[in-house]
Amino acid sequence: MAGGIGSRFWPMSTMKFPKQFQDILGTGRTMIQQTYDRVSQLIPRENIFVITNKEYVGLCALQLPEIPEENIVGEPMMKNTSACNLYMANKIAQINPEAKLVVLPADHLILKEQKFIAKIELAFKLVSENDYLVTLGIKPTRPDTGYGYIQYLSNDTDEVFKVKTFTEKPSLEIAKTFIESGDFLWNAGIFVWSCKSILSAFDKYLPEMVQQFNYCEYNSNAEGDCIDMIYPKVAKISIDNGILEKAKNVYVIPADLGWSDLGTWTSVYQNAEKDDSNNSLNSKNVLMYNSKGNILRLKNKNKAAVIDGLKNYIIVDTDKALLICPRDNDQLIKDYVLDLKNFKKGERFM
Repeated sequence: MAGGIGSRFWPMSTMKFPKQFQDILGTGRTMIQQTYDRVSQLIPRENIFVITNKEYVGLCALQLPEIPEENIVGEPMMKNTSACNLYMANKIAQINPEAKLVVLPADHLILKEQKFIAKIELAFKLVSENDYLVTLGIKPTRPDTGYGYIQYLSNDTDEVFKVKTFTEKPSLEIAKTFIESGDFLWNAGIFVWSCKSILSAFDKYLPEMVQQFNYCEYNSNAEGDCIDMIYPKVAKISIDNGILEKAKNVYVIPADLGWSDLGTWTSVYQNAEKDDSNNSLNSKNVLMYNSKGNILRLKNKNKAAVIDGLKNYIIVDTDKALLICPRDNDQLIKDYVLDLKNFKKGERFM
């Protein structure tokens, strides 16, 4: 899934060139390329599909030349994750109704790739033998309102657990009670299921959406026009709210993956390399004086920069914009972007 805008990563991430197509961590590979590198260890490239916004189909093809162009699918508008999951399940089921799917975001960090592969292989085995909807769960380190939470039932094995409740993005107070209880995991947004199981769940819990998508003839010349026609009418709802919170056959595999959704500049800072003063820099042409705990990203890495007296700041410089704000205010970046749009011609900075 590669259709997000990544507005919290402004000014590096813009509507024309969002986060998943950026080398946020300075590894030499963009986020979507790293995701491809990871899943291609498990899945033949001809069986890897990308669903994104129509505007980004060309970018996907440019960054992932290994994937057949027909496997890069463009949505006409953003409709959250239920629509894209149903769309792709229908499309893949038409090719192979017995297919098993792993669904994952294009812009997450996974440091422990061999553990990831082992957990996905276990999940594939489970969904091959059972009518299960499987998700990977991460042990939470803090009460965070940006993640879904999975409450699981204990059993005699530590490999897979039946999900008791699934809650998407709770309030801070509720998140604190989840952490204190000890039987909750973060939902990593990584799902494994068979086409049959997920389509059955859609039939049960989102039947109107199923009827809308049933109008289309998949993998044909008529598919694109049909999708363009139905998408404005499709409900905007997440797979979490639409299916997982309601279904009774959801299971979770706890997974220590070195995972982060890299949702904010602070999360990038936490996962990036740092110097002796805990500054994360992407250029050698930077002098730091009396400065600690900063993250600095320069688009032009040949540009010289001098920083004096800053502590725990985000500094991002691009061709069109400069951001300087405290790391503690990284959740306000979306607000900065909205305010900037109110400026005359502000849209050109997005």
